[in-house]
Amino acid sequence: MKISLNWLKEYIELNDLSVDEIEEKLTIAGLEVEEVIDQNKIFENFVIGYVKEKHKHPNADKLSLCIVDDGENELSVVCGAPNVDQGQNVVLAKVGAAIPGSDIIVKAVKLRGEKSEGMICSEKELGISDNHEGIMVLEGDFTPGQSLSDALGLNDVVYDIDITPNRPDALSHVGVARDLSAMLNRELRKPVVELEEDEIESKKYAQVIIENAEACPRYVGKVVTGVTIAESPGWLKKRLTSIGLRPINNVVDVTNFIQQELGQPLHAFDLDQLAKSKIVVKSAQSGEKFVTLDSKEHEMSEDNLMICDGEKAVAIAGVMGGENSEVTVDTKNILIESAFFTSASVRKTSKKLGLSTDSSYRFERGTNPDNVVLAARRAAQLIAELGNGKIAKGEIDAYPEELKKLKVKLRYSRIERILGYFIAPDKVQSILNSLEIPVVGSDDESVTCEIPKFRPDIEREVDLIEEVARINGYDKIPSVDRVNITLDPKIDQTQKGENIRYALKELGFREIITNSLLNNEVAKKFGKPISSLNPQTIEMTNTRTSLIPGMLTTISKNIKVREVNLNYFEVGNTFISNNEGEINSFDDITEHENLLLAITGKQRDDEWYGKGRAYGIYDLKGLVQDFMTKIQLDKETRYQYNRQNNSIYEQSIELFVQDVQVGIGGELSREVLNYFDISQKVFLFNIDLDVLRQFEKKERKFNDLLKFPKVVRDFSCVLDKKVKSEKVISVIKKSTSKLLKSVKLFDIFESDSLGKAKKSLAFQLEFFDETRTLTDEEVSKEFWKAIESVKKEFNAQLRGA
Repeated sequence: MKISLNWLKEYIELNDLSVDEIEEKLTIAGLEVEEVIDQNKIFENFVIGYVKEKHKHPNADKLSLCIVDDGENELSVVCGAPNVDQGQNVVLAKVGAAIPGSDIIVKAVKLRGEKSEGMICSEKELGISDNHEGIMVLEGDFTPGQSLSDALGLNDVVYDIDITPNRPDALSHVGVARDLSAMLNRELRKPVVELEEDEIESKKYAQVIIENAEACPRYVGKVVTGVTIAESPGWLKKRLTSIGLRPINNVVDVTNFIQQELGQPLHAFDLDQLAKSKIVVKSAQSGEKFVTLDSKEHEMSEDNLMICDGEKAVAIAGVMGGENSEVTVDTKNILIESAFFTSASVRKTSKKLGLSTDSSYRFERGTNPDNVVLAARRAAQLIAELGNGKIAKGEIDAYPEELKKLKVKLRYSRIERILGYFIAPDKVQSILNSLEIPVVGSDDESVTCEIPKFRPDIEREVDLIEEVARINGYDKIPSVDRVNITLDPKIDQTQKGENIRYALKELGFREIITNSLLNNEVAKKFGKPISSLNPQTIEMTNTRTSLIPGMLTTISKNIKVREVNLNYFEVGNTFISNNEGEINSFDDITEHENLLLAITGKQRDDEWYGKGRAYGIYDLKGLVQDFMTKIQLDKETRYQYNRQNNSIYEQSIELFVQDVQVGIGGELSREVLNYFDISQKVFLFNIDLDVLRQFEKKERKFNDLLKFPKVVRDFSCVLDKKVKSEKVISVIKKSTSKLLKSVKLFDIFESDSLGKAKKSLAFQLEFFDETRTLTDEEVSKEFWKAIESVKKEFNAQLRGA
């Protein structure tokens, strides 16, 4: 954002401050100055010269030898421009001058044997315009030797400011002046609008209809009739060129001037070119073609907001106007558009079309709906003044539902707590008022502020505290001599995450990172999604409810380029709504950090010595177990198998740590794979890291070899299919003594021969004592106690008995 110092001085007194002091104030205010362009320094050693004599160069047909008066001396200058002549006032670059935008330093040289003690410049060489057909000839009275900066008013200073996305209020000269006014405690002089309006009202000339009020909450039209389109006066052209804008004509230049002055983008329509004298704000039709002012054709979609007349589209809302309604030399009647388009709407259109303008830049960051009438009136005033037009009475103000202003309470005690020092209440209120943040209520402990719509970044109390600190001066925040810290052990959560990544990379997995936003259709397949208020595209409307869609999208893309053997993992957060209604607080959201493992293709490729082998569900289980071993939780884990398919898995495995489920995975269903256009089998395993971190890893320690033998007994039983193996294991452990050290499920068998809805589970029981050898009798007693408890609890039958 380029800010002209001379222009800025119209709104605040700055003559007593140096260029460097203003730069420092701007930077302290949070408006970081990236570059300072001082025209006085740029045009140092450039003066007005008077061509006293012109002679043909004796040794070159296309060169002239001129005698130029620089106010001190008469210099010999060789010039190649065809339009140089005796008696002209010209711009002379003296010896030592640096030509703007180049590395050329003017030196005294001989050209074809003749001495040249300077350079007569063209407009392009001065960086004023692209005109290089000849030298710049000055009309009027000038004094030889007068500095170019003073003679042509090229004595401005331009600050190139990096405006952060959250500060749209600073995208104008008045906005920057407002911050300086607050910091320097000086008066802010806003432009005065005094209109001489015609008796005929604007609404008699045109009609405004808003069909998409969500994307365009407010649209103001102002009519000026009988306008003469002409070149802009010098003062207006100088304002625009000082910040790098090209003057066009008096009407277009006024709209650009006000955008830079007030921060409100405007557009001027030729009213006579609007069919039925009507403006309709509505969504574009899918596939509709539209030609913009730059003569480029664009294909529109239903996401794009258009400005239409009674028959056709005439502008892309907030981005660019169309060729079919632009202002030309024949234009007589003007409709000024001053509207408030939402950031999301303009951002979508600008990104989709690849079309970025000064207007879209401002709308994308947020403009002020309360500023549209002032901007329209200011434009009408200047257009009427510069084009001899008549201003129609009033405005056409389409504002279906007024946007409410936010109120925020600011506690004085909170300011002191956050900043570390006390600021007097009257000082706080003075700062807020100087920033045009009105105080609408106060008591001894706090103030209540009504946040103006040009400050969308202020939403909370801490935002107001930041404003107070910024204007009062960050340098006044006291330094801290001593920081108290606790000596309690610190838990580095990031290190835990890195340990997980290292473990998986050692197992041959590669990490991927996918988008945390999904479209609504995909997000709903894996949970209750949370919608985004301002989605950038239709594919990013909801927060992700699972890591699975991102993983499968990545796998699908790799398979399509013949990368079919894949081992991937991702660590990321998922977000699920806890209710069906709108989100009112964080209590309505469940957020979990998850780990998702994926394998697909072949575990081992074909080799000369044997065929490869495809991944299977037990490879997945083995990798999960290896991972649990690496994080030292393998002794606490058990698995439960489920052969019944669901909406995600054909068959699944559940992971438990100390009887708490921490993960689930398995072979993905064909329905899910087809949705992501994947033809080969894919195996996934999802682990809830928030749950997993509740368990402390078991430190490895050495145990002596067992001195006494183990006794292993097996049995299988037939029971109902719905009975889960972990319940059987739990019953076995409860019914036996400490002599039983482990229970392992080693076989599952299902067959019609067992009976309807029956299955057979086979268990291995391990008995031993660290201090003695067990007798056959006591092992048998414990073994049959386990069997009888299973038979009784689940109405099971001992198989083979």
